[in-house]
Amino acid sequence: MLQIRNLTITHRKDLRIILEKFNMALNDGDKAVIIGEEGNGKSTLMKWIYNPELAENYSECEGERVTSKEVLGYLPQELPEADKAKTLYEYFSEAQFFYDKEPKELSEMAMKFQVPSDFFYSDQKMGSLSGGEKVKAQLMRLLMDNPTVLLLDEPSNDIDISTLELLERLINDWKHIVLFISHDETLIENTANVIIHIEQIMRKTKSRYTVVRDNYSNYIERRAENFERQAQQAQSDQRKKKIRDEKYARIYNSVEHAQAVITRQDPATAKNLKDKMHTVKAMGKRFEKEDENMTQMPEQEEAIFFKLGDESARMPAGKTVIEYELDELRTPDGEKVLSKDIFLRVRGPEKICIVGTNGVGKTTLLKRMAEELLSRKDIKAQYMPQNYEELLDLDVMPVEFLDDTGDRAIRTRIRTYLGSLKYTADEMDHSIRELSGGQKAKVLLLKMSLSDANVLILDEPTRNFSPLSGPVIRKMIASFPGAVISISHDRKYIEEVCTKTYTLTEKGLT
Repeated sequence: MLQIRNLTITHRKDLRIILEKFNMALNDGDKAVIIGEEGNGKSTLMKWIYNPELAENYSECEGERVTSKEVLGYLPQELPEADKAKTLYEYFSEAQFFYDKEPKELSEMAMKFQVPSDFFYSDQKMGSLSGGEKVKAQLMRLLMDNPTVLLLDEPSNDIDISTLELLERLINDWKHIVLFISHDETLIENTANVIIHIEQIMRKTKSRYTVVRDNYSNYIERRAENFERQAQQAQSDQRKKKIRDEKYARIYNSVEHAQAVITRQDPATAKNLKDKMHTVKAMGKRFEKEDENMTQMPEQEEAIFFKLGDESARMPAGKTVIEYELDELRTPDGEKVLSKDIFLRVRGPEKICIVGTNGVGKTTLLKRMAEELLSRKDIKAQYMPQNYEELLDLDVMPVEFLDDTGDRAIRTRIRTYLGSLKYTADEMDHSIRELSGGQKAKVLLLKMSLSDANVLILDEPTRNFSPLSGPVIRKMIASFPGAVISISHDRKYIEEVCTKTYTLTEKGLT
């Protein structure tokens, strides 16, 4: 059993309560997903469960963590810096039971994770692996130590569709406890049987959480139904209250007026009116108490909303956005050929998605195309890389990154936009380094929104957005009037946004 009792997490810098009096108990067979908007403390909770010291630098945590005899295995959201310089062999050799594994066991694991049989002994640096290969390596090392609880922070980031399906099987077949964070709605729908929803409501001044033993689709449907019922009941109560209060006001004013005009020569009537006013006031106090229990309009954390591009970004249907040819696609160091005879033509406002197995070179190809498109004068392109730090200055605040003029009016407008993206005033004054992955993604998307771009180049655009914000992001990109060239493994994104999908293989794009 994994149990958390009365956990409260407070952000050290702005003293905001991220999670308050959180309780949870998981048993073998539970596949629990933590969902919530960006910056709501999901990763902080996961770190604290694995090792409270990991969350101490930026948060104060009070609560009880009961792990019994469970062995915890933790997959962090990002590969630690210290591990990036290690070779694959050095990385795997640090697993407690690596040398206890028979060659046959390692070969079977390599086959299961679709990596070469000598993957564990390679002298390739961990930091040079593709995003998906890093996740595979971390998962394999984690499984070598025979954990009974899998704590997975964004395991679905950067992995290809076949590996996503493998991850689904791993979670569903796991006989013990799985607690994971994911933004992949399809993965959540196909695996989770416990939903843990962390929210920040009332303009992020109050924390709320929900733990439900149900699948994700049912949870979202019932949550919407409950909010609708509560809203209807609240509106009905408000209407009844208005009618009651108007009637009460007429009675009160009538008695008050009668008291004001009564003469001293009629003491009996004055006493009756005084008694009547006492009764009316008692009625008013009773109404006030009833109002305390009146159904309130439901408080919920709204999904983000803003628009990408206006009519000025509309791309003419006949315009050739790019006609890209490449004889050979090599790794950034030039040592290995990844693909040959690549050709891609994009016309008008097409929404293109490139898919393919991990390590095939999708990000390398997109970077090459981005360099060409960003240098063009006949179009206006914006690029969102897979690694946000390639473009973001981590030591400045979001407002400073989005505006270098210092103009007060412009900065006020940017703060308004950030507020619509659910940034608090305190978060706007945090350095970008302190923001979550989703909050960093919002900064880049807002930069695109503020620009006059008519071509967007997006590497995994939905990877850091919550399942609740995901539908908004997909709709926003789908309705962008310009062209979009993207990489994604998000099955809902591919289905709902993309007009054409290309697979990158060793033989080119198909």
